[in-house]
Amino acid sequence: MVIDGTETRKTFLHVPSAIEAEEAEEIGVEHLLRDIKDSTTTTLATRVAEQLASLRGLQSRLGDVQKYLVDVAAGTMPVNHQIVYHLQDALNLLPDLADPAVTQSFAASTNDQMLVVYLSSLLRAVIALHGLVDNKSTIGRAEIDESKEKKKAEKETKENGAKGEGGQKGL
Repeated sequence: MVIDGTETRKTFLHVPSAIEAEEAEEIGVEHLLRDIKDSTTTTLATRVAEQLASLRGLQSRLGDVQKYLVDVAAGTMPVNHQIVYHLQDALNLLPDLADPAVTQSFAASTNDQMLVVYLSSLLRAVIALHGLVDNKSTIGRAEIDESKEKKKAEKETKENGAKGEGGQKGL
């Protein structure tokens, strides 16, 4: 936009700022953030939830197809050849599960996938436990250091008090 021969521009300035919170507020925010679904990260739980939702949708669609076929067989609904052709195409794409080799290969593939899921869950649990142990040891060391500092401060206070009393007695 040009007004009076000069071009209008938007200028953004960086404003230095800091956001601070008490520990209780930080914990509350962390709990809230756990419930927010982040689209950039996918975890095993979110993938399973999405697949479960997809399977429920598939079950609903298959129920609709079944209802349609039952109504056509009962004669309460006319046959739509376009739908029948699409169903035939979909059914022709299904594997022949009567063949033992196909069934065996599906079982092996499924077992391999489940093994990966099991191992990843086991590894995730071990990493979480390791984090808890590290946290516990860090807290323990901090408490020991804090108690040593308190004892040292008390000892210095007693020594300073004794020196101060001794110095005053001599006057």
